[in-house]
Amino acid sequence: MQLYNYFRSSASYRVRIALALKGLDYDYMPVHLAKNEQFSESYGAVSASRLVPLLVDGEHTVTQSLAIIEYLEETHPQPPLLPADPAARARVRALSLDIACEIHPINNLRVLRYLVRDMKVSEEDKTRWYKHWVESGLEVVESQLAARPGRFCHGDSPTMADCVLVPQIFNARRFDCRLDHVPQVMRVFDECMKLPAFAETQPSRCPDAEP
Repeated sequence: MQLYNYFRSSASYRVRIALALKGLDYDYMPVHLAKNEQFSESYGAVSASRLVPLLVDGEHTVTQSLAIIEYLEETHPQPPLLPADPAARARVRALSLDIACEIHPINNLRVLRYLVRDMKVSEEDKTRWYKHWVESGLEVVESQLAARPGRFCHGDSPTMADCVLVPQIFNARRFDCRLDHVPQVMRVFDECMKLPAFAETQPSRCPDAEP
């Protein structure tokens, strides 16, 4: 397998965690988003959307981080990242989407670039925008976790929801977002970071990492 990703991409980090939890080897294929390598002709030949992450598994190409994680779940079901019970699976998916759909898309690199370059938003207002959506979005996750506390997002083993949560906290810290109002979120984050699958795939450990 080959994984095209960028070390600072939270969506890419999600997939790196899932691959590590499942013990799957892959070739790390860096695509530097800040240097616009996603717009190169060579990457365009692989990815129509020119986004990361992108997984190549033999003759199959899979895009979108949650779709990739579900593909890995179906092709390599052990250890499971989704519970067996339908209601529990729905909860894990909902927690994942609370971040992947409600926080991340309006704060990713291309959106922030558009705010500054096209909308002429100041750097100060861009940061205020970022913090608002992260801090308010994590409040929703906090309430979900507080209603049904466990060691991880759901129960006593990591799931897809944890794969999505941890990278969002890395981004929140990079932008100096407030996190003291989400103690359950941070408790789960700390539990996750005790595991090598989360700690050893973090951005600073990537081959293309920069200071």
